[in-house]
Amino acid sequence: MFNSQKPRLEDLPTTGQLLRATALAIVAAGAILIAVVLPSEYAIDPTGVGRQLGLTQMGEVKTQLAEEAARGAANAAAAPVIAIAEGSGKKASPPTTGAVQRSDVTKLTLAPGQGAEVKAVMAKDAKIAFDWSVEGGHVNFDTHADAPGVDYHSYGKGKQSTGEKGELVAAFDGKHGWFWRNRSGAPVTITLRTEGAYTDIRRVA
Repeated sequence: MFNSQKPRLEDLPTTGQLLRATALAIVAAGAILIAVVLPSEYAIDPTGVGRQLGLTQMGEVKTQLAEEAARGAANAAAAPVIAIAEGSGKKASPPTTGAVQRSDVTKLTLAPGQGAEVKAVMAKDAKIAFDWSVEGGHVNFDTHADAPGVDYHSYGKGKQSTGEKGELVAAFDGKHGWFWRNRSGAPVTITLRTEGAYTDIRRVA
């Protein structure tokens, strides 16, 4: 028969030792929360260590994706539904396809963390040449479109950009444009120049 030796009372940790060990564990957990979890999950970096380790950038991407998903859900909820009575013989009228050529300059000023969206009304296959630039910092952007029955259609996105230019070809009748969010530590000014076949352009958010 095996007899285990009972520990002596003096071998057991004292109350003071247990309290010190508990305090050290709490301090270590708090340090991990502040230096690792908050920057990587929520882009909150009070110590600056997270940005040096690249964790804050990871949190910014997660935050932006969550914001874009929420914005897409809001757009879907707000999208109008066009119903046609069966047998009525009437069809929904598409947007006007005979848009004349026009050009516009749109300027926006965004505070740190602030977002804005500009949309142009375009018919399918219409083209718009664009050139936007950022003064004072950089932004994350999402070029996309929506229409009744189409909650979200992406043309491309990027982060920490100081400007983009090119040509957008409308994939369908609807609203096509850009969403920006200021990811700098200071206010920025975005200047958007557009030229092409569209009937209206305005800030929608």
